[in-house]
Amino acid sequence: MKDIEERKDLETLLWKFYETAMADEEIGHHFAELNLETHIPVITDFWEKVLFGRPVYFNSPLVPHLDLHEKSPLLPDHFARWIEIFYGTLDELFEGEIVEEAKMRAAFVARNMSNRLNGAFMHA
Repeated sequence: MKDIEERKDLETLLWKFYETAMADEEIGHHFAELNLETHIPVITDFWEKVLFGRPVYFNSPLVPHLDLHEKSPLLPDHFARWIEIFYGTLDELFEGEIVEEAKMRAAFVARNMSNRLNGAFMHA
């Protein structure tokens, strides 16, 4: 298997991740209103900036999650499940240094987001 090397790899990862997450019993309901055709380019921009340092994402990832949290609380266990699915998708499709960096960054984002929304740190 190869490492994540370019935007197309991120798109492959994110399409597979969201297909899995949306069907998940525990967290799928959080994605019920998500339009993947419009979301995938935005979230790909986010990961392209995080992993490759490219200046393509300029929004706050917290803002849409605040809206979701108001509709249905995003609990620490939901973030833990998100991490499980994200790591599993990474391991299914890729391997290498960028994959390990993506895991580290994803754990940081999930802990930070959970803390901001719930006021307590999630343990991963």
